Amino acid sequence: MALVGRVAVVTGAAHGIGSAIADALAADGAKVHRVDKEAADLDGSPVTAADLTDAVAVAELFAAVGPVDILVNTAGGVVGQVGLPLDEVTEEAWRSVVDANLTTTFLCTRAAIAGMKQAGWGRIINISSGAGLSVSKTGIQAYTTAKAGQLGFTRQMAHELGPFGITVNCIAPGFILSNPTTQAQWDSYGPDGQRALIAGIATGRLGQPADIANGVRFFASAESGWVTGQVIAIDGGSAFR
Repeated sequence: MALVGRVAVVTGAAHGIGSAIADALAADGAKVHRVDKEAADLDGSPVTAADLTDAVAVAELFAAVGPVDILVNTAGGVVGQVGLPLDEVTEEAWRSVVDANLTTTFLCTRAAIAGMKQAGWGRIINISSGAGLSVSKTGIQAYTTAKAGQLGFTRQMAHELGPFGITVNCIAPGFILSNPTTQAQWDSYGPDGQRALIAGIATGRLGQPADIANGVRFFASAESGWVTGQVIAIDGGSAFR
């Protein structure tokens, strides 16, 4: 219960990785506010609905929560898109993916840091993707770009916020079978593609949401206080890069 007394906000917490992160921080004693695009109730743990791409909605959310000690920016995804050649990608499609992944990270971080600065302590953990370190298996250009942008944002904010006792780190997950989108992606590979993907992972298995949550638990802990600006790939030793 190392996080007793700490307040956490986890975005994208209605399912998959975000839900596992919220559960893990709660198990460590934090009071966790779960946020997603739509309200839900996960076994008695309510999920608050908020459009995290909207600055006003984000400001209202954090005003209602109050001071935050831990922020985990998990919200993102491909927004229902599939890979297309760049000359067929519309401006709207591009912006929707960038907003879902990168703009949400910016807006939530901006809203959370005032209370962290005042407290002289904070933990911000951004959930990027292996796509941000290399290329995306989906072929969605905006997704790779936004996830790479989260890496740069992490490093810059670590430099800016370090003097206030705030650390900023990032996790780049490998392929995690965690929601309907990733299930559809997995199914699209077929048996041969699935075997090839697993063969390229040193541990010989797909990742689980709990694998990512365990990394967040470390970055959120007091023991990680001298770790900032880091990007860790939690991917089972994937050969994807």
